[in-house]
Amino acid sequence: MNDQIHTFDYDLVPAQERNRVMRNTYWLLALTMLPTVLGAWVGVSTGIGQAFSGVMGIILMVAGAFGFIYAIERTKETATGVYVLLGFTFFMGLVLSRMIAMVLGFKNGAELVMTAFGGTAGVFFLMASLATVIKRDLSGMAKWLMVGVVVLMVGSIINIFVGSSVGMMVISMLSMLIFSAFMLYDLKQIVDGGETNYISATLTLYLDVINVFQSLLALLGIFGGERE
Repeated sequence: MNDQIHTFDYDLVPAQERNRVMRNTYWLLALTMLPTVLGAWVGVSTGIGQAFSGVMGIILMVAGAFGFIYAIERTKETATGVYVLLGFTFFMGLVLSRMIAMVLGFKNGAELVMTAFGGTAGVFFLMASLATVIKRDLSGMAKWLMVGVVVLMVGSIINIFVGSSVGMMVISMLSMLIFSAFMLYDLKQIVDGGETNYISATLTLYLDVINVFQSLLALLGIFGGERE
């Protein structure tokens, strides 16, 4: 979905339509944070987030995520797509709860979580601002960003078995850079009219935001976590 390269003339999409898609996307993106927080709270409270650890946990997470994404794409032209998207964000909250619980185990864990949230919001507003002032077509970024995602996935799988803290640090840094760039690319597609469905637009931005948050939280845990 992030690898789609739009080659049509963006001027064919009326400014009013582009503004409508952007407005609806921002509202829905804000709404997705509620089930995400709820899912994270449930996961931390019940410990269900531990189900996503290990190889089988990763398989479960990937299968669940792709299942939801497929369902969202199938229903994106109807109101049902909104509910499926919100269900997906609750699921992602459960997935995130494992890392959040680990960070909350630090003396300053709550502060680190809030810092990661604030940092992610800062990245989003920076990329949103850049997307409105950059005039050049950024569609050429897509293929390079997808190569970066593939490298990131391979590195993450290898590090599961190696268990290197240095490897995790490098992967988190790369992930933050790649998905921040993806965020700029996806926002630019909306601004230019390259994405005309606000549910699809929200999904891509949500994935960018979650990956930036997760990467930033991991880095803060590595460098700033204070043991009890």
